[in-house]
Amino acid sequence: MCLREVSRKLSKRISCGVLAWGVAISSLSGAPSKKEAPSVPHPPVDSSKFVGSDTCQGCHQDMYKQFETTPHWRTMEFKQKDRQGCEACHGPGADHVNAGGGKGTMFIFQGVSAREISTRCLKCHEDGEEHSNFTRSQHNVNQVSCIDCHSPHHARESQYLLTAREPVLCISCHAEVRADFSKTFHHRVNEGLIQCTDCHNQHGGFLTRQLRSTAAQDQICLKCHTDKAGPFVYEHAPVKTEGCVSCHVPHGSANPWLLKRSQVNLLCLECHTFTIDAGAPSIPSFHNQAAKYQACTLCHTQIHGSNFSNVFFK
Repeated sequence: MCLREVSRKLSKRISCGVLAWGVAISSLSGAPSKKEAPSVPHPPVDSSKFVGSDTCQGCHQDMYKQFETTPHWRTMEFKQKDRQGCEACHGPGADHVNAGGGKGTMFIFQGVSAREISTRCLKCHEDGEEHSNFTRSQHNVNQVSCIDCHSPHHARESQYLLTAREPVLCISCHAEVRADFSKTFHHRVNEGLIQCTDCHNQHGGFLTRQLRSTAAQDQICLKCHTDKAGPFVYEHAPVKTEGCVSCHVPHGSANPWLLKRSQVNLLCLECHTFTIDAGAPSIPSFHNQAAKYQACTLCHTQIHGSNFSNVFFK
């Protein structure tokens, strides 16, 4: 058998193997096959069925007066009828008017799924960085819709049409952090100096716990604690690899500086151990942990980073 024929047969076997592998991967990942029918697009909305918000005012006067005081009133300036006024959220009103009212003649937000509610709101609010990641947010995954936090008609807070002010609104679900903000050392959320949404994007994002990111993609803490941002000539590795939460509790702690441990040396010794396979350098043998050398930061004062000392003395 000539070399050319052997090469041709080998190439054919490889091609068949790659094809079989691709088919197997497609079946495992749930990829649609070529035989499946394409998804049917939603039919366009009949523009002749839009009656305008002035028609809604005839029956819903109290609701209309409240609507006039909200940011949604700006939609009256839009030229697209499906994004203008009451019908931007509730859909065309012709059938509702012709039937003399009734719940089954147009879209209402009671009794429908959280996903359907949020999809309707995102029709206008999906643009921009603030709301564009809502579909991947933990709120959306856990069936929390827009109207669980916002009330278009009966908002108690004028800003963002919230149903309650921060942090009361957030803590109503995230009760596990309520106690942290009442501890001796805590971020001043209850006092109103900062808000939950200063650190977290309630509408979703790419970072864990829906944290917001600075322009330099640094830890969110550095937005306020700029003196710890650096860059430094000598970096403390945990600050860059694990972030501030490697040593600090973000919401509140019984320890000063929101530290995870009551004694500084106990926190440092979690990394700087005597074990052979420890990644961080171990403490010198003459550092007696019984008395004199308990507070590491008495000497290593610049533990967030230094421009002068590789052991963070200054």
